[in-house]
Amino acid sequence: MKTDLLFDFRVDKTSKKIFIIREFEATLPLVWNAFTMPELLDQWVAPAPYTAKTKYMNFEVGGKRFYAMVSPDGKESWVLQKYTSITPMTNFKLFNAFADKDENPQPAGSDWDFNFSEANGITKVSITIYNESFERMESLLDGFKEGYTATLKSLEELLARLS
Repeated sequence: MKTDLLFDFRVDKTSKKIFIIREFEATLPLVWNAFTMPELLDQWVAPAPYTAKTKYMNFEVGGKRFYAMVSPDGKESWVLQKYTSITPMTNFKLFNAFADKDENPQPAGSDWDFNFSEANGITKVSITIYNESFERMESLLDGFKEGYTATLKSLEELLARLS
């Protein structure tokens, strides 16, 4: 297993954007599936000790994913995502917002842009996250960086098991 895989996490507060680049030692189809299939997403997308539980997911333009991050004591924090653009094996975009259990989203959310490429058995995922609200981005930033870094490590471990 390669140990020098790229991982970069940058924040541009002026533009309200977060830039994440992460390489995985796995094929592009496998990495794509890990980001687009609920049975795989639920295995890595919540930072331990939390788990993820997808209620439903329709991976198509205009489709939605509604899922919860579940704490060890069973508390559910719901997220609603709406897919706005999909180019298979290359790119997808979604709007992400926290929501209540009845799918009512909070007023502010974020636009996520995922780009995928593969070279020499290494798949690179580049993610740009635009936050509508600077205050929302500021309030989430510290915990988000730690949590998303942990989830990407979980994804790396899942991909190694599936390869």
